[in-house]
Amino acid sequence: MMNRHFEVPCTVSVAQSPDYFHAHVELDGDHAIFPGDKVRVHGDPISIPFGSSAEFKRTATVTRATALKRALVKAAAYFDLAELYEVSFSAGRIK
Repeated sequence: MMNRHFEVPCTVSVAQSPDYFHAHVELDGDHAIFPGDKVRVHGDPISIPFGSSAEFKRTATVTRATALKRALVKAAAYFDLAELYEVSFSAGRIK
């Protein structure tokens, strides 16, 4: 049986400027994340001055989703995507 929880080193990339405002986490090694999986990054909260960017080394805990949870997340994502089909991008007004 596969272990549902494991820890892995990760890199957190943070940028805060007029052009970019993001925080990305990249797991070190070759660890795929699947629908329903959870990733929790450990450590103190990150705060950087405006106009700068930084990278931090942290540890993350990955919790694998069960087969049922993964199926439910995929189904929910499908129906969320279907809501986009209701949007119309017509060039003119609706009469």
